[in-house]
Amino acid sequence: MKRRLFAVFCVLLMLVLTACSGGGDSGGEDNPNAPDENAKTTVGEDLENATELTFWTFNELHMEIYEDAAKRWNEEHADRPIKLVAETYPYEQMHNNLLLSLQSGDGAPDIVDIEVGRFSSFLQGDVQLEPMNEYTEPLKDVIIDTRFDLYAKDGKHYGIPTHLGATVVYYNKEIMDEAGVDIDSIETWDDYVEAGKKVVEATGKPMTTVETDEHWSYWPLVSQSGSAFFDENGELILDNEKNVETLQFLQDMVHKHKIAEPTPGGFHHSEEYYGFMNDGGAASLTMPMWYMGRFIDYMPDLKGKMVMKPMPLWPGSDARTTGMGGTGTAVTSQSEHVELAKEFLAYAKLSEEGSIQLWKLLGFTPVRTDVWDAPELQEDNKYFDYFGDYIWDMLHEIKDQVNGVELTPYTTEVITQLQTNVMHKVIRENSQSPEEALTEAADTIRAKMKATEQ
Repeated sequence: MKRRLFAVFCVLLMLVLTACSGGGDSGGEDNPNAPDENAKTTVGEDLENATELTFWTFNELHMEIYEDAAKRWNEEHADRPIKLVAETYPYEQMHNNLLLSLQSGDGAPDIVDIEVGRFSSFLQGDVQLEPMNEYTEPLKDVIIDTRFDLYAKDGKHYGIPTHLGATVVYYNKEIMDEAGVDIDSIETWDDYVEAGKKVVEATGKPMTTVETDEHWSYWPLVSQSGSAFFDENGELILDNEKNVETLQFLQDMVHKHKIAEPTPGGFHHSEEYYGFMNDGGAASLTMPMWYMGRFIDYMPDLKGKMVMKPMPLWPGSDARTTGMGGTGTAVTSQSEHVELAKEFLAYAKLSEEGSIQLWKLLGFTPVRTDVWDAPELQEDNKYFDYFGDYIWDMLHEIKDQVNGVELTPYTTEVITQLQTNVMHKVIRENSQSPEEALTEAADTIRAKMKATEQ
């Protein structure tokens, strides 16, 4: 009983801290579509003898995936129809409701979306999610392992990813050409800095911007360098040498080399930043590929100017990208139709058709690499129209060079410290060195970890 109460306390603490850090945006691609009120849709209610499956999500866009899958399922499995009752809740409400339902043993849905930053909390103690290995293991040669590892424990895959989330550099080719810089010549981060100096000298514009209210400028670089915030044993290593060096690189770009600026509005999802970038404010931006939709929706004047490239390399590393953000969809152990729910989930997100629909409906890169050459993924759409038709060629180049991230129940503590203290002091204020800021943050987190575990 004490262990269960402790687990509940840890998760509730994490939820409160995430709420304080900005609304649970660690998934990145999800938060802008979070509804203010519950939304509900049903597919298959008119079918006789349909088995009801319930689904919860916190992202209205994700409803499209499952509505489409349910309709296709019922067409292909007329002898086993399903009635899908899908509900969208506000981010905090959904994760809180799920936590309480699983802990009380009553009220959980059959299938649920869990945001990546929250998923590890649901793997503590007695896991009440169903392993999906019978569907993932046959695909082990064609899936990106690091994306499934986010939702795994002891070799069991409890969540199915929604996308690859590969981090890339978005270059404004018009600015780069004006500066006389060949984008393809930028192979290392040192090359990137030198290119930035040329951009500033020729155009007066910064090479890039660095977030001070979020973690997307820093975390992908940490992962790409081969480091992490926690080691394989769950010990905090936020203040290790490599992480300090990585933050020093960002600080130097802003305050030493003067080729970068603090992000207008503090983060790359702010209205101020969208306006700045849409006016050609900076020559490049490092963000995951799910950020493509932000360009299309909020920076229309950059259409035809933005080019995506793999991340430049760190010394001694061959990782050209890192998978960031995401949602793991899981089947709960409370389901009265576990096997059917698992089969439907695999059908919706792991089958060839389901993977193709992830791209066609939402522009998400499937984690199944064997569908990247499918004709349906080559058809004209708004992403090709805006960025060009090279997207899949680029992904084929880097698919074996994708670093992942380590998640623990205390990852939200790290993100909170980065958002509220570290990035402000190091980047915007320039009042602390990276070593000082990371050491201070790490000491704070270790003290909270110790207090919580006592």
